[in-house]
Amino acid sequence: MTAFDIGVIGAGSAGLSLAAGASQLGLKVALFEAHAMGGDCLNYGCVPSKALIAAAHAAHAVRMADRFGVTTPGGFVVDYARVRAHVRAAIAAIAPNDSQERFEGLGVRVIRARAKFVAPGVVEADGARYAARKWAIATGSRASIPPIPGLADCAPLTNETVFDLAHAPAHLVVIGGGPIGCELAQAHARLGTRVTLIEGAASILSKEDPEAAGHVRDALAREGVRLLEGVGIARAESPATVVLETGERIMASHILVAAGRKPNIEDLGLDAAGVAFDAKGIKVDARLRTSARNILALGDCAGGLQFTHVAGWHAGIAIKNLCFRIPAKADPRAIPRVTFTDPEIAHVGLTEADARARGIAFRLARWSLHENDRAQAEATPHGMAKIVADAKGRVLGATLVAPRAGEAIGAWTIAVEKGLSLAAMAGTVVAYPTLAEIGKRAAGASFATKLFAPRTRKLVRFLFRLPF
Repeated sequence: MTAFDIGVIGAGSAGLSLAAGASQLGLKVALFEAHAMGGDCLNYGCVPSKALIAAAHAAHAVRMADRFGVTTPGGFVVDYARVRAHVRAAIAAIAPNDSQERFEGLGVRVIRARAKFVAPGVVEADGARYAARKWAIATGSRASIPPIPGLADCAPLTNETVFDLAHAPAHLVVIGGGPIGCELAQAHARLGTRVTLIEGAASILSKEDPEAAGHVRDALAREGVRLLEGVGIARAESPATVVLETGERIMASHILVAAGRKPNIEDLGLDAAGVAFDAKGIKVDARLRTSARNILALGDCAGGLQFTHVAGWHAGIAIKNLCFRIPAKADPRAIPRVTFTDPEIAHVGLTEADARARGIAFRLARWSLHENDRAQAEATPHGMAKIVADAKGRVLGATLVAPRAGEAIGAWTIAVEKGLSLAAMAGTVVAYPTLAEIGKRAAGASFATKLFAPRTRKLVRFLFRLPF
């Protein structure tokens, strides 16, 4: 039986980062992956979806060029085969960073087989057994298929299959109005597909600030997406028909399911390893330790926030705990998230609803994208900044809605993590003209009432008379 210092199950963001770091620190590391290196993010998630969104953005820019006085008399054609080629090229360009060859070059033993615990600290893979002093489970998650009668017979698309389509869908029904559903609905609509988006809850993007979600809702409507919110699905009929609880039948060419995700924890032998889990994932403490001694769980399979950047962050915490014996903990208070629609929604910390639910005394700072010079110059005035601060003015959360909002949320992530004040953010110099100004302007506007109050005006008149 081969023995290692650390065994890592899963070669996605968390597993790769941990394996690379631990190996370069001198430990003997085994990395188990039965499927594609790079995991969901590289092959089925972040990379292909953003490549598709980029192609859709290009099509939309051409379609909307006339508002800038730029005309396309001959029109334009979306070549979906070339769009798919662009998506694959993006994956191929990044794949070497996650390849087996690279990690073997870093000293990692890469075992391309499914690992299953057969005893505490021991796994079996492809007929051989391997032991390690420490283990990390980083097996990720996959699309969850809702129990809609008849849906399985329709062979619905998921994020694992939608990017393999050779031709654009004629009519795509998207089930699920979360970030993935909204992103792919808008992207396909921009590429010429008729799209119907169905969300059983009362609102799309239900985890976001309602005002922020409203901007995306309006954008989807402007671009021709039929949006059905608060509507249940009674059943589906092959090949691609959805029957609503209202009785309406929607006949489509394809059905895409984007209704949440489930952890990849089946057939790992978790019981044999003594690892506790439930339907949400493997149970971990703040240091990402499972109920089994010497086994950690990282990323999506740990049942918490499901983002690639969180998985990478988990890997860093694991390295501190395993390699340096630093009792690092995962504190999710300052984890940003981005919905890559147009406009994007970027958020970190508490929303207004979160603050109310926790009984926190708070104040709001707002600014409209309509008042931003860059947005007006680019004819994209739909969006906002909304900042949540406590009674002392310390930033608790921020929501930005704008094109490329994800590029501007970093400063507010630092503000939440470090407990910076609205005054500090208002006093920061931000380059002009940029969309990032909306956050600074929101922070500054929160002081306007007090700054220009009669008492302040009276003080200024007195001070103005003093010698300079």
